[in-house]
Amino acid sequence: MAPNPTGKPKLLWFDLTHDRSSQELISQFLDTCDCALAKNAMLPSAEQVDMICIHFDRPDTPGLRRLLEIKRTVPGTPITMFTVQHSEELAVWAMRSSVWEYMVLPLSVAERKRYLTAVAQLCELRRNASGRGRTSQIDHSPTLPDSIRLTSGHQKHQALSHIMLYIDQHFRDSIDQRDLAKRCGMTTFRFSRVFKEANGLGFTDYVLNKRMSFAKELLDNSQMPITSIGYEAGFKDPSYFARAFKQYASCTPSEYRLAYQMRSASPAPEPPDEAALEAIEHLVHSLEG
Repeated sequence: MAPNPTGKPKLLWFDLTHDRSSQELISQFLDTCDCALAKNAMLPSAEQVDMICIHFDRPDTPGLRRLLEIKRTVPGTPITMFTVQHSEELAVWAMRSSVWEYMVLPLSVAERKRYLTAVAQLCELRRNASGRGRTSQIDHSPTLPDSIRLTSGHQKHQALSHIMLYIDQHFRDSIDQRDLAKRCGMTTFRFSRVFKEANGLGFTDYVLNKRMSFAKELLDNSQMPITSIGYEAGFKDPSYFARAFKQYASCTPSEYRLAYQMRSASPAPEPPDEAALEAIEHLVHSLEG
């Protein structure tokens, strides 16, 4: 990536709103980021950017197709999707389309701060691709939405809130589930059950997923040896890391890295297939319904 003399993350914005209202959103990031609005919806060529930001008010079929086109054209650049209209189905579609971050507008102060911290960490990792020393953890876990905070089970899940940050900061280290249960004032059995209810995954699977996501970030954005990546992600046994990664990603770390490099080196984007277009049409129809 080309050096950035200001040291600020470089964000390229695509305004896909119906009333072309992205300038107001962009203004919230001018203090901490170098922001540029894509002219005539053109993709970056010679000048590299750290993040592509795509702003929707009401996502429609052409807009979602445009997001996929951008993703295929510059697969090595992460994409953030900002949207006013939100649904669970849209969020799942964004995740399956490998969008790096999905942000629902308007942004709270806490969400904006969390996002900027995560972007800065990602930029540091991408710019220090040599991977010397321990790299910074990229933590862009979203905060709980208000709809979750108001559910009847919130008090029970709130008991975990003070240890979730600890887990996200130390997932590469050895964490004793019994110790965390004591911190929450629970038995190990109750902690395990409440943790799975709150996160949709058991404690061991949650930690493993965090490690695997971190390993994939390193495979995508550095030239570190695979053995070193395993150690960085918290695996003390390289052979176990290889087996666990294959079970998680259905391929070995080497195969994953090679596939990513081949995608990044692709000279031209492939047109979206019919199944993808049908999925977009169905999604837009559900949003309009």
